[in-house]
Amino acid sequence: MNRMKNVFLDLDNTLLDFHQAERNALSKTLRKIGIEPTDQVTGTYSVINQQHWKLLELGQISREDLKTRRFKVFLDGLGADVSPVEAARTYEAYLGTGHYFLEGAEDLLDALHGKYRLYLATNGLADVQKGRIESAGIAPYFEEMFISQLVGYNKPDVRFFEACFAKIPDFDREETVMIGDSLSSDIQGGLNAGIHTIWFNLFAEENGSEIRPHHEVRRLEEIPEVLQSI
Repeated sequence: MNRMKNVFLDLDNTLLDFHQAERNALSKTLRKIGIEPTDQVTGTYSVINQQHWKLLELGQISREDLKTRRFKVFLDGLGADVSPVEAARTYEAYLGTGHYFLEGAEDLLDALHGKYRLYLATNGLADVQKGRIESAGIAPYFEEMFISQLVGYNKPDVRFFEACFAKIPDFDREETVMIGDSLSSDIQGGLNAGIHTIWFNLFAEENGSEIRPHHEVRRLEEIPEVLQSI
């Protein structure tokens, strides 16, 4: 018998392809500020960006710090005489425009909608995520959409989840699951909150961490069957 009622879904690299969106937005930004977006240059930014999101998850920097500091580190490394504030503003405008679905994402939403109460749970910047959600047209699938900047806390902070749970009628942790691609954000957050977890291992990575999801899938099409088995 299926016990799950509440399904939390991450957005970036779970439903939407963030890496493609990031590459496109960054390339447009770099060209606008006079920097050639080579693979090496964009790869360097991606590493710096990921490092800063990890610092945010750990509570070591604020969201406002993240927005400009990642570009300051990046531009300083290139020796570019460009304002990180202006670069960040341009990048966010491009990133919040358009969307790219991951393979199987639309089918997954169709398969789950009506069978579960769906909730979006994302750590992204509010303006950026709102633009991408609107472009993708996925809002009707969800009971609520929780964006960390608006909630006031970031995954994996248990306070993010507690704030979400408080808005769900007849909420029961045993009937709730978090699905996402990030072990440190989605899965650790779900474990912190005492709910079930499904790790969408998009890139078939080895889990070298101490974080242990309850379930692991490598294709979105596997998720409905796993939900039925919990």
